[in-house]
Amino acid sequence: MEVAGCPVPEDRTYDLEESLWVQEDPATRIATLGLIASLGALAGAFTAVAFRPIPDRVAAGRSVATVESVRYTGPVRLPVDGTIVARNPEVIRRPKLLNDSPYDRGWLVRFRPDPGADASSRLETAAAIADRLRDRIVAARIHCAPASPDWEIVEVGSECAATLSRLDAELAAHPAGEVVLLVTDDPTSPIELVRWADRSGHTLLDHRPDGGFHRFLIRKEAHPVPRRRAPGTGRVGPAA
Repeated sequence: MEVAGCPVPEDRTYDLEESLWVQEDPATRIATLGLIASLGALAGAFTAVAFRPIPDRVAAGRSVATVESVRYTGPVRLPVDGTIVARNPEVIRRPKLLNDSPYDRGWLVRFRPDPGADASSRLETAAAIADRLRDRIVAARIHCAPASPDWEIVEVGSECAATLSRLDAELAAHPAGEVVLLVTDDPTSPIELVRWADRSGHTLLDHRPDGGFHRFLIRKEAHPVPRRRAPGTGRVGPAA
């Protein structure tokens, strides 16, 4: 399900106070823990993850890791008593997985809850937290986008042709897979960026009007394939 534009999968439970999700495998009783997408959208791109050097058994409420972004630093607390069985090395190498894949590759730890551990006071279903999460998202003006930007381009007062020329130059200097946030006040940009994406083969992930500005998320593809739109239908196919 989605809550105010932010994904909240229904196949797991949530500690909304700590902005965490937990998904337990009933066959192994191993639970996976991660951060909810709205926290990543609020925090911005995560830049560091540090796991606590603690014994494998952890009491409920104790921190097992610290996550850091340019505007957020906070602990990750285990919601129930349990034993840590794995820590995700991928998020050490690439902390932005917490933003870009919060419910999949961006998991933090796996743990085995203690027998008889009562999680009912802390963990709730997606439906149970939906209204409170919606209030939080609206109050904080959180926007959950498909990815978090690695860098930004801000063009104010420039014609779209000049903006696109700079975008091409900047993309050429960055590695494939990175995401740029382009902010422009050009009123023609919603049309021109779609045309540019079709022509260049790079991916326009998201567009959000914001007052008099337009905010675009663009991913540089390793092997961009130009596209064309069928006249009158808007359907996209490979360029001839």
